[in-house]
Amino acid sequence: MATEGSTRAVIAAMLANAGLAVTKFLAWLLTGASSLLAEAIHSVADTGNQILLLIGGRQAERKATPEHPFGYGRMRYVYAFVVSIVLFSLGGLFALWEAWHKFQEIREGHPNELLESSWWWVPIAVLTVGLIFESTALRTAVKESNKIRGRKSWVQFVRRAKSPELPVILLEDTGALLGLTFAIIGVSLSLITGNAYWDVAGTAAIGILLCIIAAILAMEMSSLLVGEGASEQKVAAIIDAINNGGEIERVIHLRTLYTGPEELLVAAKISVPQAVSGAQIADAVDDAEARIRAAVPEAAHIYLEPDIYHPGSE
Repeated sequence: MATEGSTRAVIAAMLANAGLAVTKFLAWLLTGASSLLAEAIHSVADTGNQILLLIGGRQAERKATPEHPFGYGRMRYVYAFVVSIVLFSLGGLFALWEAWHKFQEIREGHPNELLESSWWWVPIAVLTVGLIFESTALRTAVKESNKIRGRKSWVQFVRRAKSPELPVILLEDTGALLGLTFAIIGVSLSLITGNAYWDVAGTAAIGILLCIIAAILAMEMSSLLVGEGASEQKVAAIIDAINNGGEIERVIHLRTLYTGPEELLVAAKISVPQAVSGAQIADAVDDAEARIRAAVPEAAHIYLEPDIYHPGSE
């Protein structure tokens, strides 16, 4: 199932980020490199985000109630949206603040711990190990995504996926790899040139990157929260399934809405002949529902309204 693959990717990313957060903090304490502190907070934010995604998945499994008749599937979207807020505030804004703070210190002539530390090699070693860990986590996310991505490009997959976990992990892991790269470049250039402003630049680049990723996530998750319908291919499959019945003349109009990542609501007004009986209509509706579920298994809620078609009434 797609949900199982999402959970594996989330757990892999969470374990990698938790270990990296501790390592980066220790390296920052030894060297004072602002890029390392920004990356440590980034890893903390990502670890917390993955915990939020797991909680959202558990919340979404709650059974439907009279107050929430279509269940709690959208809780996964809610928690994924919260992830974007955490990434922006705790990750992006903190990195930008740290870059400004370190810039002020250098401009005022304060001693730079990174350039004066005997542990100068630690940041490079830690960040290199971080690249290996994050590459492994991203590989897991890519592997699980490929199982359901089909022929979509990666951009299309992130934009059109109804399950939020894999797109979130893909963006976070990609951002983590880019952030580590920025940090390595900033620290390395600072050590080579003796100019600590390169470390500041790397930290600022991490902050800008995280804010951009957070904005993308927020836009995608807000679209899912507002409500997205089925793809054109699935809509066409639903219409074909309805029209294949002998007692149904045509689909007058159709609406679809995802009530959760794997649950689709289908509501349609269908045209039936005037001469058919109520029993025949009931049988036709039941048969149409069975055909829809066979064509689109995620169609969990189906409501078909029989009517007499009048040209121009669509």
